[in-house]
Amino acid sequence: MKDADGGSAGNIDIVICAYDKAGKVYDFGALEVQAVYISGNVRNPFEHYMEAPAKRGQMDWTKEANYPRPDYLSSSRKRLAPQLIFKGGIINAWGKKTAVALNKSFFATLPKLPEVQKEEADIAWLIYDLKPPTNSGSHYELFREQIVYTRFEPALNQITKSRPGKMEDFICHLQEKVDEKLETPPINRTLENPFSK
Repeated sequence: MKDADGGSAGNIDIVICAYDKAGKVYDFGALEVQAVYISGNVRNPFEHYMEAPAKRGQMDWTKEANYPRPDYLSSSRKRLAPQLIFKGGIINAWGKKTAVALNKSFFATLPKLPEVQKEEADIAWLIYDLKPPTNSGSHYELFREQIVYTRFEPALNQITKSRPGKMEDFICHLQEKVDEKLETPPINRTLENPFSK
């Protein structure tokens, strides 16, 4: 997708289009599948497992340092918000709809989005989760748990603005930093004048 200056605004994950009997496209919408960043280390436990798979197949490494976990904050600030701003902004300017598919736990970390009726929506948030296996040997099933409908700008405003904490807490932290610096006397040196001849 290109912006007005011909620069790349990014790739759309999935484009859903409507076309007539002759194959001519007359409408479309976008689907963004939003993954989540992981913090921690996956390589070390994997290498440990691979050294002796038969013995270590049931190892529990959840208490180990750098155990992988979802990084929802980075995922929303570094991935979701920029994608909505750039790609979503163009799609919205064209008067087209966007759907965002994401994990239930990720959606729960977002601020409350102002909901609207389906007919008024610019974005449909498709919220998915996993169902545990019902019997041994089966696998988890992905299912859509909920759809939340929003307008573009109010949703983007909620996601991209920070909720301010208490200024008093910041001032206390700032005071601690100033006190640390003032307890260590500055090193004063005389410098030669770089402009003298």
